[in-house]
Amino acid sequence: MKLPVVVTKGHQGKILEIDSKEETITLLGLRGETLGTVTWGVVIEFIRSLAGQPRPDEARKQPRVSLTAKVRYLMPNGAQVEGRASGVGGGGMFIENTNPMAVGTEFMVTFALPDQPNEWLQAKGKVAWVCPRPDQYTFYPGMGVRFTTIAQDARARVIEFVSSLKRTDQKE
Repeated sequence: MKLPVVVTKGHQGKILEIDSKEETITLLGLRGETLGTVTWGVVIEFIRSLAGQPRPDEARKQPRVSLTAKVRYLMPNGAQVEGRASGVGGGGMFIENTNPMAVGTEFMVTFALPDQPNEWLQAKGKVAWVCPRPDQYTFYPGMGVRFTTIAQDARARVIEFVSSLKRTDQKE
């Protein structure tokens, strides 16, 4: 379903494209170019935040912290990217990227946690949501990645590291 933006100043002529099967909303520019995609979950959380309700943690089953971790992965065009994740948890990460992959894209990612920068962990992930530009939740554009496959020992390593940081934060 495509909804033209008619009244909202500064965005007139753009189009909101709703994909009910993938549960995404894509903003298309004046020339039909994709400006960004978000999941319904992101929209719901944004609306809840406006209502003064806290952001629920029910979407995350694993602990997560904001930190910088090195990442390596392949883009769909085959280009290898070395970058950084600004949030990591047992269930996934947020990878900073000015040209994020589309929601639903699956790919392999290797990453190194800050306490062991030469120990690379590997996971298969899926882009769960995209932030095309900084917003109130993220300082950088990028993509939220949900781990679909990660070795048990790698997940345990991530959870232990994240939990240790959370314990340190609680002591201060």
